[in-house]
Amino acid sequence: MRSLEVLKLFKSLHRTSRQVFKNDSKALEAARLKINEEFKNNKDEASSERIAELIKLGSDVEVILRTSVLQGVHTDANKLLLIPRKELMLDNVPFCDIPTQKS
Repeated sequence: MRSLEVLKLFKSLHRTSRQVFKNDSKALEAARLKINEEFKNNKDEASSERIAELIKLGSDVEVILRTSVLQGVHTDANKLLLIPRKELMLDNVPFCDIPTQKS
């Protein structure tokens, strides 16, 4: 059963990295190599607890990639153009300096 979880995580990480690093061949290749390397390094792991830890770590990495990574393109020596994905765009909530009174 663990092998299905591992395979699902492997595919999910690759899918997410393709979305996050779209149009950036260097980042895509680096992500692909890193994902493959980490899975290859741990392919002979037999400890159920260690496998669970690795699956949790991989899942956390996938969430961080999907929710926190922005692409940036250098447009000038001191300028960077950020390219947010649609799923990263959140509604802007105005900041309020005055705390609300509790009744």
